[in-house]
Amino acid sequence: MDIKEYIASGILELYVYGLLSESENREVNRMAAAYPEINTEIVAIEKSIVNLSASFSPFLSAENFSLIKSKLELKHGKIIDLKQRNNRLQYLGWAASMVLLIGIGYQYFNQVQFKNDILNLQDEKTKLQQTVVSSENQNKETLNALNVVRDSKNTVITLAGQAAAPNSFAKVYWNKETRTVYVDASGLPEPPQGKVYQVWSLKLKPSLSPTSIGLLNNFTNGQTRIFEVSSTSDAEAFGITLEPTGGSTSPTMEQLYTLGAV
Repeated sequence: MDIKEYIASGILELYVYGLLSESENREVNRMAAAYPEINTEIVAIEKSIVNLSASFSPFLSAENFSLIKSKLELKHGKIIDLKQRNNRLQYLGWAASMVLLIGIGYQYFNQVQFKNDILNLQDEKTKLQQTVVSSENQNKETLNALNVVRDSKNTVITLAGQAAAPNSFAKVYWNKETRTVYVDASGLPEPPQGKVYQVWSLKLKPSLSPTSIGLLNNFTNGQTRIFEVSSTSDAEAFGITLEPTGGSTSPTMEQLYTLGAV
């Protein structure tokens, strides 16, 4: 057996620290009895521990520290400095460092995951708030529509489909006292891209005289499709035409969708 290799393996340090199994301890005792060099190395390790412990002696009473030191010195004689070598203790240190590094990495991963969870929760909260706001707006829009329809002071004018859109229809709710005008455009198809519905207040006598009272913008976003337009006081009829975005100064009669007399 190569005694130097055995000593350099680090098993003697583990023996002194009490980290070996019972069978391993018996093997080291057997080797120490058979080889004086091994026994000498064990003694050196133990006495080096005594020297190392001196730097921590304030944690022990002077009496206890002196007693431990004297027992080791009586047993083994002169204290020998421990020589540094590459051994299993170093590998244990490296292993401990790796475990620490893995632990830090694991904590970092958990921290990143936790931040991502928070961001996801905030995103879900934002979406929920948007849904609530949208629902509130829809409920408000529906309530307003019901109030318009139920208002007994409103005169209801039915606008029938014309040649441009025979299947179209609409209703106008006109309060002659307050002059407010609401248009129910639920019977109109969605306007093509670049087009908008324009509402006209019409005077029939002595000649046809149209006045624009509003555009039905955001038509596709409306749920009830009831729009408030500008007020009027002397309408004899109402009509709705399809015009270019932004409206026209006069109605395009070829695009007259609905018409109804008061």
